[in-house]
This record gives sequence, C-alpha cells and structure tokens, in this order.
Amino acid sequence: MRQIFKWRLPRTEIELGKRTAIMGILNVTPDSFSDGGLYRDLQAALNRALQMEEQGADVLDIGGESTRPGSEAVAEEMELKRVLPVIEALAVRLKIPISIDTYRSEVAQKALAAGAQIVNDISAFRFDSRMPEEVRAARAAVVLMHSRGSREELHKQLPMKNPLREVQDELMAAARVATEAGIAREAVVMDPGVGFGKTAEESVTVLRNLQTFSRLEYPVLIGTSRKSFLGRIGASGAMPDAKNRLWETAATVAGGVLRGAHIVRVHDVAEMRTLVDTLDALF
Repeated sequence: MRQIFKWRLPRTEIELGKRTAIMGILNVTPDSFSDGGLYRDLQAALNRALQMEEQGADVLDIGGESTRPGSEAVAEEMELKRVLPVIEALAVRLKIPISIDTYRSEVAQKALAAGAQIVNDISAFRFDSRMPEEVRAARAAVVLMHSRGSREELHKQLPMKNPLREVQDELMAAARVATEAGIAREAVVMDPGVGFGKTAEESVTVLRNLQTFSRLEYPVLIGTSRKSFLGRIGASGAMPDAKNRLWETAATVAGGVLRGAHIVRVHDVAEMRTLVDTLDALF
C-alpha cells in the first residue's frame, strides 16, 4: 500500500496514494524528443491541454525548453515567450492545476504569477539558487527531480557506484534546501529522475527499487514516458521511434505504480489513465 499524502498547492490540494495521479506533458517547443513542434501554435497547445484534461490528467505540465540528450539551452526570453501565453490562456479554462517545467527562477516566478501552481525543476534547485525563494514566496508546490551535472552535461555523466544511495542522498539534500527556504513539506514531491544522468541500467535499477524512495516520506513521481532508455532494454522489439514506445512506457508505468509511485508523468494520457485506474482497482 502506498502512503497517503495531500499535495498542497496554492489554490487547491491533490490527494495522492489512493488513486494514481497523472501529470500530462505539454511541450511547447520545436525540438522535444517525442512531440517537438506539435504544440508550438497557441491554439494547438490549448486544444491538446483541454483534451488531456478530458482524458483524465490531474495536472498539466508545460515546458518551454527541451532537455533531451543533445539539446541546447534556450534563452530565458525565448522560454518565457513560449510558455506564458499558453499558461495565461489555460489558467482561466482548465479545472486542473498547471505545472511549469523549468529550472529558471525568473521563468518560474512569471509562470506562477500567470496561473501555474507547481514548479517542476529537473535540477532540484541546483541550477538556480533563487528558485527556492520563488517557490516559497508563491506558496507553490514543487517537484524536485534528481539529475546529475550541469545543464550542458546532464546526459554525459559517468556511471554511479551506488545509484540508489546516490539518488536517495541527493534528493534528501534537495529536500533540506526546500525546508531551509521555508517551503512546506506538504508542497514537495520527489522524482528520482529516470533517464537523467543515468545509464539505461541505472534507470532500470531505480525503477526496480522504487519502493526504497518511500523511505524519504515524500510522494514519488516517475517520468518514463517514451524515453530513450526504453529502446535499450527488454525485448528486441523495442521501438526506436519515441512516438511508438507506448507499450514500453506502459510497462514502466505499471511497474512504478506497483512499487509505490504516486504520480506518473506521461504523454499518452488516455491510455495511461485506463492503465493506472485498472491497477488501482486491482491492487
């Protein structure tokens, strides 16, 4: 059984544990690994967001910069130009809360002011020392994701000696930063960062042992959707094309839920909603 939490957001709260929550991915970028360019047009982004809400997403995660392997950082002004019009338009139309996928405090501050309630930080506060204060000031919720190295070196890291211990210790260090900044414990969710600074084998180790992160006493989010490591594990039939990794994603989502994940971050909301609802009913 998963521990039950109430994830505190500025204007609502989400119960976690009884029912698996889904964070739907909306990338308003030209170069994201799976859906780059599909939702750069404002109307296309709005349509997709409303569709994901209808399909059963509990949170919408909007990103304006790709962090896939081989990607390059974009200027802060460009990131803002991509995300703010979408957040402003959706904040008055969506019933579900909006998350901003960023590691920049200025982007987070403006996105929260525009209507977002959650900051999803792939660096767990490592890239921008001002981020904890922006989260605290807005009373926002936050996802602290484990990653390694600088923005430029995220996917060029040497193997870890003890992946579980290192991920666990570094997430706890991020949690201490949040606490010291005055961020409420109930606002924090942990993400072990599958695929970020980890080999395929290390990502599998994290997923196989996901229950160990329950010891941190925080809700756990996993993001495996369509990621490249799925093409390097398991059956020889794994699809190299990210858009075709539905079954591999489903397997990791199922394994994650059965090992204690409270939230799954996915592209294919309708399919994953059916999957996790069935798992929740059975187990």
